[in-house]
Amino acid sequence: MNTQELKDFILSNASQSTIFGAEINNNRLIINTDANNIISLLTFLRDNNSTQFAQLVDVCGVDYPNKDNRFEVVYQLLSLKLNARITVKLSVDAFTAAPSVNSVFGSANWLEREVWDMYGVKFKNHPDLRRILTDYGFEGHPQRKDFPLTGYVEARYDEEKQRVVYEPVKLHQEFRTFDYLSPWEGNPDYVLPGDEKAKTS
Repeated sequence: MNTQELKDFILSNASQSTIFGAEINNNRLIINTDANNIISLLTFLRDNNSTQFAQLVDVCGVDYPNKDNRFEVVYQLLSLKLNARITVKLSVDAFTAAPSVNSVFGSANWLEREVWDMYGVKFKNHPDLRRILTDYGFEGHPQRKDFPLTGYVEARYDEEKQRVVYEPVKLHQEFRTFDYLSPWEGNPDYVLPGDEKAKTS
C-alpha cells in the first residue's frame, strides 16, 4: 500500500469526525485532528488490521506563539506491516490540556512528560505528569519561543554552603569599544598580516 492508497483507506474507514485534514508531504502522510478525537484516531490506526500502526515512535511539541492554538502536539507512528510512517497532529492553546494517549501507547508516558517539561502542554489523565529533563524546581518551559535564552536562574556550587545554589541570572559584561579593525569584527577591507603579499586577481 503506497502513501496515497494509505491516505484514501484511512479517510474512507476512519470516523470522519476524527480527521480535520490529511496531506502527503515528502511521501509522509500527515493527519490533523483535535484533542477530543486523538485517542479514537490513534486507537483506529493501531488496531485496524490493514494499517497496524502499532508503534508510537515519538511525541513532540511545536510552539507557534502568534497562533490562537499556540502549541502543536505531533505523534509519529510506525507500521511494521506496511513499512510506513504516519504523522498525527493536534493543536491546543496555552490553557487547554491535551488528553494523554498513555492508555493507547504505553511509550507515551515519558514522551508526554518531555513535552510538558519543554513546552508546558498539559496532558489530562496522565499517570505521572512531572518534569523529566529539567530540575524539579526549574522555572518555566525552555522550548517556548518566549523563554529567555539566559533562563531565569543559574546554578553554581557554593563553597560556604557546601551545596548547589540557585540565583537569579546576572549578566556581567564590561563596556567594549569596537574599532572594527579585526577580521572577526566584520571589516571586509582588513588585510591579515602576510596576506598583503598574496596575488590578487
